Amino acid sequence: MTTASTTGPSLPSHQLVAWRGATTVPENTAPAIEQAVSELVDALVTRNQLQPGNIVSVVFSVTADLNALFPASVARQRPGWEGIALLDTQQMHVPGDLKHCIRLFAHGWLPKGQIPDHPYLRGAASLRTDRQ
Repeated sequence: MTTASTTGPSLPSHQLVAWRGATTVPENTAPAIEQAVSELVDALVTRNQLQPGNIVSVVFSVTADLNALFPASVARQRPGWEGIALLDTQQMHVPGDLKHCIRLFAHGWLPKGQIPDHPYLRGAASLRTDRQ
């Protein structure tokens, strides 16, 4: 059972939000995936000024051409992330979709009025040009 939501900020001053984000890797190797996931999670945390207690859960999905490393295993190594629910899944295959792509879908707490910043990095920036 995760404790992130019970140790997070108080409800009256915060809002529950969801983030989307994505990145790409040049090749299906553990080092490439580790570097890209670290960069993606760093961008999520930095852009949204997050502490581990603000994050409830993160789901990572990968395209079918990536299987060298579980992205959640990279996030799990971060200090304070032991109470965050993490999950990996395979993205639905759609012909012509972006290759070597790692996506995230996260839930957490932000101060009321703060707009969530959704990180789309590397080749995945083309997925959401409105979120640059």
